[in-house]
Amino acid sequence: MLDTLLEIARFAFGFLPWILFLFLPTDGWEPLRRAVLICLVASVAFSLKALRDRFILQWTSVAFFLFCTIAFYGFHWVWLANHMSVIANLVLDAIIWLTVLAGKPFTLQYARAEAPREVWNSEAFIKGCRAIAIFWGALLLVPSAFSIFRIIYPAALPKTFYFLLTLFCMVFGIVSTTWFKRVKRRRRVAMNG
Repeated sequence: MLDTLLEIARFAFGFLPWILFLFLPTDGWEPLRRAVLICLVASVAFSLKALRDRFILQWTSVAFFLFCTIAFYGFHWVWLANHMSVIANLVLDAIIWLTVLAGKPFTLQYARAEAPREVWNSEAFIKGCRAIAIFWGALLLVPSAFSIFRIIYPAALPKTFYFLLTLFCMVFGIVSTTWFKRVKRRRRVAMNG
């Protein structure tokens, strides 16, 4: 059980700035500016090894929060602030889909950090990583679509609905990914041993 929780925590750590952004207060100009700055610092401070290892998710997270920090503190882009929930969701989802389309799913880097080197280039391993990344891309389309809905119909649903939906999608994705990896690992061990 402890191994499972540690595995979940390691994978969730890659999404730390995004999860943090979800929980930080962002209602109003000053809270939003503080939130993006905190997420920028977190995306660098808690991901030094992943940044050194050139993990795509970490580098694009740093780039996004750096861009937002500069836009808010340097240029006072109110439009960006007003649409931040949509933009943050769409950027995270776009990062995932771009890695899939480029043939280098972001999950491949995480999987290679945990798997033995002899399986890194196997078709089954790469296919599994691609499936997980596609799953994530599809899953995060849900909060992205609802964020767009929120801009069009701002009073249709309570604010907590959007927060809980995004949180559910993140938790469901992390738990599902961990479960999928454990199933694949058990099958690999059964086939080799």
